[in-house]
Amino acid sequence: MDPEVTDWRREFAKEARSERPDVVTLCLLLGAVADPSLGRRGIDAAHIELDRLAGLLPYGLAGPRPWAAALAELLGGSCGFRGGPADYQRLESSLLPEVLRRRRGLPILLSVVWIEVARRAGAPVYGVALPGHFVVGFGPPEERVLADPFDGGRLLSGADAELLVVGATGAPLEESMLSPAAPLDTVVRILNNIRAWAAARPERSDVALWAVDLCLLLPAHPARLRLERAELLVQRGEFLAGAAELEDYAAVVEAVDPTAAESIRRRAGAARARLN
Repeated sequence: MDPEVTDWRREFAKEARSERPDVVTLCLLLGAVADPSLGRRGIDAAHIELDRLAGLLPYGLAGPRPWAAALAELLGGSCGFRGGPADYQRLESSLLPEVLRRRRGLPILLSVVWIEVARRAGAPVYGVALPGHFVVGFGPPEERVLADPFDGGRLLSGADAELLVVGATGAPLEESMLSPAAPLDTVVRILNNIRAWAAARPERSDVALWAVDLCLLLPAHPARLRLERAELLVQRGEFLAGAAELEDYAAVVEAVDPTAAESIRRRAGAARARLN
C-alpha cells in the first residue's frame, strides 16, 4: 500500500477517535484516501475555499432566517451549489474536494459545505439527518429554519420536511429527526452512500474496500463489516487474505451462532481452494 494512503487512513482514525471529531477534516481525509493525488496541498486548498466562501457572506446577520436566506443566495444562487438525479450516479458527489470543485453533490455533502461555510461565518448552524435526505438547520428548536442545499437552499416548511420523510420512509416526521446530526453519524452516512454506490458497480470493488476500511477505523462499527471486508477480498482475487479474514470472523460469531461460524469456515476453505 502507498505510504501516503496509509498516512491518510491513520489521520482519519486519529481524528475520528478524538474528543471532538471534525466532519470537514474527516471528509477531506476521506477524499485523500479516494484520490491520493489530492495531497496535503489539495486539502489546504479546500480549507482556503471554505474560508473564501465564508468571507463572501454579509456582515451583521442575526437570526436563523436571515442566515438561511444569505446562504441560499450565496451558495445556491451566486455559486451554484446544488444537486440533481444524475449526481447520485457519480462517486465525486460523495467526495468533499470534488463537491467544492464541481459545486454538485449529494444532499449530505452539499450540507457539509453549507454548514462549514456558515459555521466559519458565525452562524447557528447544524446538520439535520432526515431519513433519505440530509438538510441544514439554523437556530434553536423554537426558531428553527430548515434549508435544502440539494435544491439550491430552498427554505423548508414543516410540511415540506414531513413530505421528505414520508417520501423516504412512508412514516411521519418525528421531532427527534430534527436533532443536530452528530459528526461521526454524518461520516458513517457518507461512507454508507459510497458503499452503496460501489455495491451497484462490482468493477469498483476498490472503492468498496477503502470505504469499508474507513468504517472499520471509526470508534464503533458493526462487526458484520469484517465479513463484508473478507468477502470483498475474495471478490478481488485476494483469496488467502480473504480466507484468513473469514476465519477470524467465524471465530467472533462462533459463541453466538456456531452454525453460521461453520458456514463461514466452509467459505474460507472454498476461497483457499480457488488457488489450486
